[in-house]
Amino acid sequence: MCGIVGASAQRNVRDILIEGLRRLEYRGYDSAGFAVVDGEGSLRLVRAQGKVTALAEAAEAVGHDGHFGIAHTRWATHGVPAEHNAHPHISGDVAVVHNGIIENHAALRAALEADGYRFVSDTDTEVVAHLLHRALEHGTTLIEGLQTVVAQLEGAYALAVTCARHPDTLAVARKGSPLTIGVGIGEHFCASDALALLPVTSRFVYLEEGDIAELRPESYRVLNGGVAVERPVQQSTQSAAAVEKGAYRHFMLKEIHEQPTAIAQTLEGRIGDGRVLDAILGPDTARVLAKVQRIHIVACGTSAHAGQVAAYWFEQIARMPCRVELASEFRYREPLIEDGTLIITISQSGETADTLEALRHARQYPLAGALAICNAPESSLVRESDLVLMTHAGPERSVASTKAFTTQLTALALVMLLMARRFGMAAEVEADYVAQLVAVPRIIEEVLELDSEVRALAERLVDKHHALFLGRNTMFPVALEGALKLKEISYIHAEAYAAGELKHGPLALVDEDMPVIAVAPDTGLLEKLRSNLQEVRARGGRLFVFGDIQAGFSEDDTTSVLSIPASGPLAHPLVYTVPLQLLAYHVAVLKGTDVDQPRNLAKSVTVE
Repeated sequence: MCGIVGASAQRNVRDILIEGLRRLEYRGYDSAGFAVVDGEGSLRLVRAQGKVTALAEAAEAVGHDGHFGIAHTRWATHGVPAEHNAHPHISGDVAVVHNGIIENHAALRAALEADGYRFVSDTDTEVVAHLLHRALEHGTTLIEGLQTVVAQLEGAYALAVTCARHPDTLAVARKGSPLTIGVGIGEHFCASDALALLPVTSRFVYLEEGDIAELRPESYRVLNGGVAVERPVQQSTQSAAAVEKGAYRHFMLKEIHEQPTAIAQTLEGRIGDGRVLDAILGPDTARVLAKVQRIHIVACGTSAHAGQVAAYWFEQIARMPCRVELASEFRYREPLIEDGTLIITISQSGETADTLEALRHARQYPLAGALAICNAPESSLVRESDLVLMTHAGPERSVASTKAFTTQLTALALVMLLMARRFGMAAEVEADYVAQLVAVPRIIEEVLELDSEVRALAERLVDKHHALFLGRNTMFPVALEGALKLKEISYIHAEAYAAGELKHGPLALVDEDMPVIAVAPDTGLLEKLRSNLQEVRARGGRLFVFGDIQAGFSEDDTTSVLSIPASGPLAHPLVYTVPLQLLAYHVAVLKGTDVDQPRNLAKSVTVE
């Protein structure tokens, strides 16, 4: 959840560290800090509560420079947001930054206090600084000291450390939290996300579980289990400009408007002549899919909503059993996984801790295979899966996910059509579904032109404290996603229900102060939904209907209607998601909340 940047170079790295933190601020933003070894061989520390801007101002005031340093932006797990809990943490001439959770920190803390070490923070990370300081007192090198320390740690971590006694060296370690090395000429870097380093390099080494590495300006080396290992250097295709807002006020708005292009990129090279191409999941596609009899989807948050939509598709269209489960519950529930099950994991970052652990837990069963749907090609989830379908969404910086969701839906639709063909779907039926997907980018472009109308609806919601979202069939998960977006960025309490459940409890909440938002494509369930909405009207509720332009919804004193362009049933979840995203965005802007970095949340959840 937090962000790490480090640099070992032949130039001043302070601005590199701060710019890297700016690019990682989506991962954590309640405090930030950096430590550099200056030209006199002294360790200099700057920390600030709040966003990276506050750190940059503090750094400008003190002017600490250096060729070697580490930096961190924090999302609190242990200890309240405060300067004394901000990273780096210091012990003598040692500085440490850390992502993850040290589960045995209490026992380590007690032992270190008994050894005379004094703690000044409430964090689990400070034990690492003191353990490393103690190890270095015995004359070890920095990488040897870090090896000694990680052998004592339980939990998940990405660590970067520096020490004034070893002024030209950084040491890093990875277990359960992502970490990458940026390869330069006469300089090397580290970061928890390659995006942080794109201004200084496009060549990266992605560390694997248990790796420990030493970074010097002229070289780096990687160890695993004490043995030197080679990790491939990969050339990134992302540009530094891809993570800038451009002309948009917020990253979220930019990413909402990028969805037509992102969905087209997900489809590119994967369909042709009215069919989904074979082997889009990799060279083992045919071998693995031949064994598949049922689907088990595991994901968190927005990705779980994508999985819930896909479950309707797999069962209604492909006629395959499909179960969807929250990754955070999966392994603790001791699930029963039958032979012939394809596990599909979904994660934008590919580093979501719960989803990764769910995949690893599933490996104990005789699976047909494991498929990852992901946006990060070098991520742990991708590396640990048998089959992979990349979404090609491009960088997503806003904490509230938008284009990741719609590209995940697109990828899941492709997988579903592959499976449906195996189970006997006729070529002309597949061609119709493919045509529906191909039309989605154009239809979403039309939906985006309704922005001013959505903003007008937002003005009627901005003073509300609660909202209820309704949908049927695939629109129920879309309603769940709409409610999640509203609560994430506007802090309005929002819930979603399958519309048929309205009279089984939620109707008790409906009055003039409870807005009800309904998603209403033109399907065989439309008339049943109309009846549900009549139940709201009869109780004085205020309705906001996002309805198919051909469905004939009309406005009155209690009903506002946004007419959505017509689309096919496979396209409905993608198309109707977009106006709900815009609605949440405009409500948040009108309320004055922090749209891209909502309170208490982080983009990449790398701890359980």
